[in-house]
Formats: sequence, structure tokens, C-alpha cells
Amino acid sequence: MAVSLLSKLRCITVDVTGTLIAYKGELGDYYCMAAKAIGLPCPDYKRVHEGFKLAYTDMAQKYPCFGFHAKMPNIVWWKTCVRDSFVKAGYEYDEETFEKIFRRIYSTFGSAAPYSVFQDSRPFLRWARSQGLIVGLVSNAEYRYQEVILPALGLNKAEWDFGVFSGIEGIEKPDPRIYKLALERAGNNIAPEEVLHIGDSMRKDYGPAKSIGMHALLLDRFKTEAAKDWTEAGAIVLPDLVAVQQLLESDKLKC
Repeated sequence: MAVSLLSKLRCITVDVTGTLIAYKGELGDYYCMAAKAIGLPCPDYKRVHEGFKLAYTDMAQKYPCFGFHAKMPNIVWWKTCVRDSFVKAGYEYDEETFEKIFRRIYSTFGSAAPYSVFQDSRPFLRWARSQGLIVGLVSNAEYRYQEVILPALGLNKAEWDFGVFSGIEGIEKPDPRIYKLALERAGNNIAPEEVLHIGDSMRKDYGPAKSIGMHALLLDRFKTEAAKDWTEAGAIVLPDLVAVQQLLESDKLKC
């Protein structure tokens, strides 16, 4: 006889960016502010955005997990990425000028300034813990998320029990090992089928979590075109965490 999923769960793991928090504004806003702060004109938004996408992809391939395996300091990884972003966008600064711009960009993205917390994030995490569930975060993110950014956003240990961040662990989504590591961190001999993972990517969240036996569902906060494909592939897709809580409390999810 099928029983409600909530009654069987002992742990919920949650993706961070796109699920709990979002970027505010555009990348160009912050690159522009950094340039104007030292008296330079704003770089072109579109060119900078495209340059950053190319540079970030290149760095992630050459030095995955924010340089973890290459023992590259986080600030060096980002300095290389930001410099390459500007170069690919057609902007080359002398070393002194670039250093001034980069320091402002690095400092900004290591603070709460460029991020916002979805209104339902904190209430959902607190609700999950009130149900006796262990709450973990699983994110392709560098160490500043855990140590600086999330606490500055008010998402601290009152809301979650453990975090697994790729820049600290040296494993990143969609590698299923990051979810196995989350199971270890949850402790208490929790089995995969006692865990629900919530994310916003079929490739990085749903697929690998399901592959090790976890339950999983996806959020479509931004009404993406891919959401239809997710549903057709069999995933449960919901608009926000309010809907997740309602579904879990309704006992309509069975296992």
C-alpha cells in the first residue's frame, strides 16, 4: 500500500541559485559600477555578458570546481575569469587599472549585494525543519556562498543543517557523487529513498539525484521553455516552494 512521501522523508536537499536565491539586475550593472568607480566609461552590457559566458565556460572546463583540483586560490580563479571576460568583450586594461576594477567586482560578488532571496525560501526551509527533516544545500558554488554570502542574506544555520558546495568539495553537479556526499553529510544512515532533492535543472539536479535513488522535483520560477520538456520526461515541475510544501502536505505524493 502506498504511503505519503512526506511520512517517509528524513531529509530534503535544495539547490541554491535559481531555487533559493536569484541574481539581482544584470552582470553589466556590476561591471559598469566597478569601471565608473575609477572614472572609466561603462563597458557595453551585451558584450560583457557574452564575454563572461565564454570566459566562465572556459575556466569551468580548464579548472573545474573553482580551481579546487589545481589548488588555485579562489581569487586567482575569478581574476582570470574576469580578465578574460573583458578581453573577450573587447576591453583590455593595464594591470593597475584592471586590479582596481577586479577588486570591486570580486568584493561585490562576495557580498549580499547582487543577490535576492525568494520570499518563500526561508519559510519553506523552516517548515521542513519543523517537520523534523534534516535540510541540506547542494550547490555548484565557491566557498564564499557558505561562509559569507548566504549568512549575509539571512540564510544561516537556523534554516539549514549542512551544505555541499562544489568549490569546497571538489565535486560538482551533475556528478552523482555530490549527492552521495550529501547523504553522508546528512548522517543518521539516511537512505537515498528517504531524501527529496529540489532544484531547477534537469541535468544538474533531477537526473543525478534520481540516479542514486533520491526523490526529486524541479522548480520553474522563471517560466522557462525547458519546463515542458521536464514534465514530458516525467519530472514533477512546480512554480515555487509554496507549491512544494502544499504538495507534500496534501499527501498526494506517494511512494
